[in-house]
Amino acid sequence: MIEHGFIKIAACTPQTTIADATKNSECIIDMIRLAQKEGVVLAVFPELAITGYTCADLFFQKLLLDEALSALLYIIDKTKEYNVASVIGLPLVLDNRLYNAAAVICKGKLLGICTKTYIPNYNEFYEKRWFSSAADITCQSITLPFGSVLIGNDLVFENTAVRGLVFSVEICEDLWAPIPPSIYHTLAGSMIVLNPSASNELVGKADYRKNLIKNHSARTISGYVYASSGIGESSTDTVYGGHGIIAEYGQILAESQRFQTDAVMTISQIDIFRLENDRLRNSTFMEHEGVTRTRRIRYESAVADKAIFARSIDPHPFIPSDRLTLDERCKEIFSIQTSGLYKRMDHTGIKKAVLGISGGLDSTLALLVTIKAFKKLGYPVSDIIAVTMPGFGTSDETYKNALWLIEKTGAKGMEISIKEASQKHFEDIGHDQSVHNTVYENVQARERTMLLMNIANKENGLVVGTGDLSEIALGWSTYNGDHMSMYAVNCGVPKTLVKFLIDWIARNEADDELAKLLGLVIATPISPELLPPDIDGMITQKTEDMIGPYELHDFFLYHMMRFGFGPKKILFLAKEAFLDKYEIIELRKWLKVFYTRFFQSQYKRSCIPDGPKVGTVALSPRADLRMPSDASFDSWLNELLDVSEEMKL
Repeated sequence: MIEHGFIKIAACTPQTTIADATKNSECIIDMIRLAQKEGVVLAVFPELAITGYTCADLFFQKLLLDEALSALLYIIDKTKEYNVASVIGLPLVLDNRLYNAAAVICKGKLLGICTKTYIPNYNEFYEKRWFSSAADITCQSITLPFGSVLIGNDLVFENTAVRGLVFSVEICEDLWAPIPPSIYHTLAGSMIVLNPSASNELVGKADYRKNLIKNHSARTISGYVYASSGIGESSTDTVYGGHGIIAEYGQILAESQRFQTDAVMTISQIDIFRLENDRLRNSTFMEHEGVTRTRRIRYESAVADKAIFARSIDPHPFIPSDRLTLDERCKEIFSIQTSGLYKRMDHTGIKKAVLGISGGLDSTLALLVTIKAFKKLGYPVSDIIAVTMPGFGTSDETYKNALWLIEKTGAKGMEISIKEASQKHFEDIGHDQSVHNTVYENVQARERTMLLMNIANKENGLVVGTGDLSEIALGWSTYNGDHMSMYAVNCGVPKTLVKFLIDWIARNEADDELAKLLGLVIATPISPELLPPDIDGMITQKTEDMIGPYELHDFFLYHMMRFGFGPKKILFLAKEAFLDKYEIIELRKWLKVFYTRFFQSQYKRSCIPDGPKVGTVALSPRADLRMPSDASFDSWLNELLDVSEEMKL
């Protein structure tokens, strides 16, 4: 997993015994041992884990402070065979001041000591009675029984044996401050921030805490690992629930169940390569690079890549799995689409729209968007000219759907068969009509586009395009045929999301009769319908049989464009996401098709019409993808070939 950038990390909440460094150290050692067994690379324990956070004035007792330091030495010695880099909280004396510190250890070495910057002294917190801020430290290092080590709130740690494994530490309240130390750490290259914390439980605080961590990980483009004290820490007036949270760039990867009586280890894997790519793209993030104030500590700890993969990979990244979130997403996208078309028509002063209706998914969505835009403009829906153009491949099913759709929506319908015009064109260019090749298909597509454009000129209307994001990525359109329009409302919507958008519209914007019809459209197989149907009038030309499943292509597109991943990692992710659905050899086959079509089709994308961007993955040559039309893709296919040999396909 490490070769693909996945770093396995753990937020550990041990069974704490307040003021008993011996018992606490044994529990910490047991958890580090378990972390090693689980293949964990980084582990973080709660704030002041060795003594407990709620010791209060016992922190003034020399015995407790000495035992804490001895316990740290004991933990280091007992874990010297383990590759896990662990962050362990303890109280530490330096120059007659007491600091809330976190020791970073790995393979029998103390790598550095991180200190808390912001000391809370409000409500139930009274830390300034005992602890000083990291800002009060005047030295660079501290001499302890096991040697001299760097100390402060500006330390960044790098494992030179693992690409991209750079992490830092901030302690509890530091995260709540207006400018957390991790801001500087991440600007200096820290990819993962570890937070040993002791955050007590109050009504609503857990949600606030989780949202804070999620948003901070997004702001810093980092992985964030938070480990808070468990119920064993509870004393006097405060109760602790043991909240473990692992986040990555605004997404919660794992979260512990609070209020457990046993030790709890929350494990997930942070994708370092994804974070690297996002930082590379985000020029705003790196503009602040010069303000960093950190010291980097390098260590080496080789990690055997035998960990079981501990992340869930969404097979449909464009489609939220939560129904409420999906509905919100669909509502937002539909609003973006309709607002874009509204602006184009309002700006041009055009009061009519023309679009081809096939009875399939894309043209149905385009019609629904156009109707909504017309209502916003105050234009009559009857000024939408919906043209159905049956050809050699039109099935009875889609033909009926198209006619019903036009009737039920109130658009002005036109039916123009393209058969005779296409036959005349075959005759003019000397093409044998019985040869069902690219010429046979594209003549029909261009005939339809010519009709739409000419009708638009006649009616002073605007041709609304129907092609979606997935088709644009794969070049699945006829150049200067369905490739062209005057405004492409679906260009930002991936194919896998189209039916969910139509379903949302059916449930929220349509009457019962139209909703039932939209259900029939959703159930219709995806097809360009350019080859003759079977003897029963049913579709024979199914797009996914020819170019592969759209759910795979959308998955490939998302991970290539959103994160810049190469074939090796995309194939690995696809294998995890579609574990029980596709064999690895099939995934590789369609990934090769994807790369080939994507690169070879850039010339089509270089001159596509305007259309609304609706998500983070978009292919407009003006705003999102500035790519040479004739770039070689040998390197991508070669890596895919190398992966195939590794997997013995």
